[in-house]
Amino acid sequence: MNLNSIEKLKTKKKKRLGLGHGSGRGKTSGRGTKGQKARNSIPLDFEGGALPLTKRLPFLRGKGRNKSLSKNPYILNVGLLNIFPKGSSIDIDSLAKKNLVEMGIAKKVGVKILGSGDLKVALKVKLSVSKGAEEKIKKAGGEVLQS
Repeated sequence: MNLNSIEKLKTKKKKRLGLGHGSGRGKTSGRGTKGQKARNSIPLDFEGGALPLTKRLPFLRGKGRNKSLSKNPYILNVGLLNIFPKGSSIDIDSLAKKNLVEMGIAKKVGVKILGSGDLKVALKVKLSVSKGAEEKIKKAGGEVLQS
């Protein structure tokens, strides 16, 4: 027996409004007394008479006007590259295969390698690197093909 297969023992009837005094919801039909909400329905975006948000904001002209101008690259440290075999070339595809970056995000914003950690393997790096990372890659016997 599962909880979803048990028959309902108790059902709640829909609230029926305005059916006279005997219904318990006569006269004001559960709306209280007086005021705008008691008299008619008001729009969901109504802000109590203040200038609505849609009118307070300026017109947004042009495609993607409010997007950030500079996107920060995906950051990896040099110490994470020790999982690659000696002499392998490092690019976005190889990093994605080892699950170090997500392919979609990395292609959009790029990848930058920073100099934290120690590199013990000689690698060919085809990504942008910091000065400290470049020194560590060259010290390990590797090379940076693009900076």
